[in-house]
Amino acid sequence: MKNPILFIALLVTQIAYAQVTPRNFLAKAFSKEMVQQALVSQKDYAPYPKTRDAWMAIIPAKEQAELIQRAEKILKAPIPIMDASLLMEYVRSGDREEHGKVSFGKRNNLMELVLAETLEDKGRFTEKIMNYVWNICEETYWGVPAHLSVQKARSGMPDVEDPTVDLFGAETAAGLALTDYFVGAKLDKISKLLRQRIYYEVNKKILIPILNQKRYGWLSKTNPVNNWNPWIVSNVMLANLLLEKNETTRLSHLYTHMNYLDLYFNGLGDDAGCDEGPSYWFAAGASAFDALQVLASATGDKCQIYQEPFIQKMASYVYKMHISNDYFVNFADADPTLKPDGIMLYRFGKALNDAPLMAFGQWANQQFEPAITIGGYQKHRHLWNLMAYANMPKDKVPYPALGDYWFQDIQVITSRKGSQFFAAHGGHNAESHNHNDIGDFVYYDKGEPVIIDAGRGNYTARTFSAQRYSLWFTQSEYHNLPFINGQGQKAGRSFEASAVQSNLSDKSSGITLDLAKAYPVEAGIKTWKRSLQFNKVKNQVELKDQYELGALTQPVQQAFMTLCSIDTSTPGKLGLKTSTGDAHEIQYDAKKWTVAIDLPSTEGPEYRSFKTKWANRPVQRIIFTSKDSSTKGTYQFVIK
Repeated sequence: MKNPILFIALLVTQIAYAQVTPRNFLAKAFSKEMVQQALVSQKDYAPYPKTRDAWMAIIPAKEQAELIQRAEKILKAPIPIMDASLLMEYVRSGDREEHGKVSFGKRNNLMELVLAETLEDKGRFTEKIMNYVWNICEETYWGVPAHLSVQKARSGMPDVEDPTVDLFGAETAAGLALTDYFVGAKLDKISKLLRQRIYYEVNKKILIPILNQKRYGWLSKTNPVNNWNPWIVSNVMLANLLLEKNETTRLSHLYTHMNYLDLYFNGLGDDAGCDEGPSYWFAAGASAFDALQVLASATGDKCQIYQEPFIQKMASYVYKMHISNDYFVNFADADPTLKPDGIMLYRFGKALNDAPLMAFGQWANQQFEPAITIGGYQKHRHLWNLMAYANMPKDKVPYPALGDYWFQDIQVITSRKGSQFFAAHGGHNAESHNHNDIGDFVYYDKGEPVIIDAGRGNYTARTFSAQRYSLWFTQSEYHNLPFINGQGQKAGRSFEASAVQSNLSDKSSGITLDLAKAYPVEAGIKTWKRSLQFNKVKNQVELKDQYELGALTQPVQQAFMTLCSIDTSTPGKLGLKTSTGDAHEIQYDAKKWTVAIDLPSTEGPEYRSFKTKWANRPVQRIIFTSKDSSTKGTYQFVIK
C-alpha cells in the first residue's frame, strides 16, 4: 500500500510533529483557467461504462450472476424505514449501530439495484430504484446522528434549517449522482421530476453547505485535518462533476474541492504518515487517491499530481505498516486486522509507477476476496475496482516483505527480520483517534501476535466525548506501558514524548524516548527514559526503562498486553504460547517483580467487539509490580 523509503542511518533525533505546511500541490500546479481548459463537460463526462455490453465485457459471469441475485432479493424486500426514533437512539442510549444498519443498508441496496439494472438493462429494477431514490431524498438528514453536533441545535434530531455535511451525507450525494448517471434516462421515462429532485437535494444538503468552509474542522487551514477531508472531498467532487450542468458553477465547485483536498496534504508531516493508523489510511490516503482519480478522469489526465514525491510517500505508508496476513500495526483506533483492497492498491501503485505498491496490491488481491462488491463505503472506488478487475495480473506473487522504516513526524518505527515483526512509537496524546499510548510497541512472530496493542472497541456516544478516556482500551494502563505512582498517561497536546531517537540497522532497530511529559505532574516523574530495541542478532525485543522520581507513593507497574496462553510457573521467565503453539517468553528479574494476570472487560456496548476482534481469543493484561522502593532505578524486560 505505500512507497518504500528505507532509512539505514544510525541515530536520528526527531522531536518534530506534523504541522500545517502550505504545500498546496493542486493549487500551485493548476490555475482555475488551466482546469477550465482541461475540464470535460458534464454531458461528455463518462468515467464509468454505461451500457450493458460494456459492463458484461468487464465483469466475469460469476460476479454478474451474484450481483443480479442480490438485486433480486432487494427487489422483493420492503425499503427500510428511517424513523425519528432511530435518530434519537444515539442521544438516548449512545447506540449508533441500529441507525447505521438502516441508513447504510438503504444506500447499499440502491447501488446494487442500479448496477444490476445497468448490467441487465431490462427495466425490471427501475421502479424499485425510483422508490429508493425518493425515499432517500425524503430524509431530512443524510448523515449519522453522532455527527449532528456541528449543527447549532446540537440535538439528536436534525435541524432542517441548518444543513451540514458529514461523511455519510457526502457518500449519499455521490450515490445519488451515480444513480442519475447510470439510470437517469430511465428515471426520466417515469417522471422528469426524479432527477430534478436528486439535483435539488444534493445541492441543498451537501454541495451548498460545504462551501461554508469555516464551519468544518476538517477544512481547517491552520490545523491538520483527518480522514474526513479526503473521504468527503472525493464524494462531493464526483457528485458535482456528474450532476452540475452549469459549467461555470461546476468549474467553481471543482476548484474549491481541489483546494479543500490540498488541506489534507498540508496537514500531514513531511513523512506523509497517517497518525490514525492503517485502517483509517483506507479512508484517508486511499480516499485522497479516489479524489485525485476523479480529478484526472474529469480533465483527460491533464490535472494529476501522481509523480509528486509526497504523494508517493503517502501511498507507501500502508505497506510499511503491514505485519503479515491480515495483521497491520494498530496504534490508536486502528483495527489490528484488515482485508486490504488489493485492486485499489494495485491501481494506486500503477498510477504512481510504484512497483512495491503494485506488488503489495497484487499479493493482497490474491490473498483476500477482491473488493468488487458495490456495498460499503467509497462506492465510486468499487466501481473503479470493477473496471480493473478483469485486467488484474493473474500470476501468483510471493508476499513482498519489506524492511525497516522510520516515520519521523508521527514517530512510528517498523522493523522486520524473517518472520519477526516489531513496531513502536512516540508522538503525543492529541493525535486523531488518540489513545494515551506514547512508548507503546507490538511484537509478532510467524504471523502471530505475541505482544499486542489491544485496539479499539465499538464506537458509541462515549467514544468521542469527554468520557473517552474512561474506556479501558484508550488508557495507557492497558497498553505496554508503565503505571507510575498510580498514574497513567493523560490526553492532550502537551502530553508528549521528548528526546526521541530512532535507529535502523541490520543488527538492531528501535527508538529511545523520554516519557516524563506524557504523564501528569502527580506521577512525580523527573525523567523516564525508555529504550525499545528489536535485537536482530539475538531475535528478541529489549525494553529498558531508566527513571528518576521525585517521590514514590505507589509501586511502579509495567503492563504487557497479549493473546497468548500464559505460564507464570517459572520465576524470571513468563511463558507465552501463541495459538499455533509457538513458545515465547518474557524474561524479568523475579527478585524485583511480582506478576498478575488481568482480563479486561468485554461487557457493555463499547467492549463487545473484544469477544471476537482477535479471532475469539481473549485480550489479557500481564501486570508486573515492582518490589523496589527507590525513587531512581533501571529495569529491563526481554521478549524472545
